[in-house]
Amino acid sequence: MALDRYATLMTVVETGSLTRAAEQLGCTQSAVSHCLDTLESELGFTILRRSRAGVMLTDEGERLLPAVRSFLGAAEQLRQTASSIRGLESGTVRIGAFTSVAVHWLPPILKEFQRDYPRVDFRLLNGDYHDVEQWLANGSVDVGFVALPSPVNCEFIPLMEDRLLAILPLHSRFEHYPKFPLVECETEPFISLLKSSDHDARRALEAAGVNPNVRFYTKDDYAVIAMVEQGLGMSIMPELLLKGRQYDLQILPLVPEAKRTIGLGIAAGRKAGPATRRFADYVVRYVRSQNRNTETRPEDIRYV
Repeated sequence: MALDRYATLMTVVETGSLTRAAEQLGCTQSAVSHCLDTLESELGFTILRRSRAGVMLTDEGERLLPAVRSFLGAAEQLRQTASSIRGLESGTVRIGAFTSVAVHWLPPILKEFQRDYPRVDFRLLNGDYHDVEQWLANGSVDVGFVALPSPVNCEFIPLMEDRLLAILPLHSRFEHYPKFPLVECETEPFISLLKSSDHDARRALEAAGVNPNVRFYTKDDYAVIAMVEQGLGMSIMPELLLKGRQYDLQILPLVPEAKRTIGLGIAAGRKAGPATRRFADYVVRYVRSQNRNTETRPEDIRYV
């Protein structure tokens, strides 16, 4: 079927390798290669360049890809709707999430959803804010967790406000401070996420008129935490990310206070399939059942 061939193409593009795509699809590499050859023959042009280093889209393939994503998305919505009419909720929900949501929210949400709808499959993509926004914009995911406001043109559901906190090495000069003045970021060595990802800290600092003394950039939240633990500087992190773990850090509320708003983006909006919509309902119910105002407890995180 043409649908299967386009789905195989998308898997190859996402994995960047015929071998990895074959492993994910549960078939042989030669079967994947034959499928792509057939698709290119039908279309009349080359879609992929293949080499030992992997695969790369041709210019024609790049032009084709948005239409392929739209075709596969529409096919999945059709499948979910047909299943809903039969009374069998099924389908595949593709989720994009950043670290704190992937660690703290998704496991219990998925467990509950799978218990009620075992026929629904999931594909999870983890990245930073920028990654998730790109996936929502190009249709790579059906739902994505983002920090609001977001520039992506899709439906958004605000979920929760999450405090931002200062994280500092143990025994810093702020060890007896009840709160961390944001203005001190101008003198303290600051460890930052990449500019495309660091919406939270950047917005808080810009709102306070503070220009941080950035000494290091990284894309990984937990790399930032590890660097702070080693005394390389301080940073600003969301409370949700810090919960439930033991760190050798000093953690302080900010002055002035700062928060992020976590939202759920639904790429297809009102046209989303029933399984996608039902999953969004489970997300909203789970998050809103949590105590939004619960602060990080001493037993959750090691303080000085």
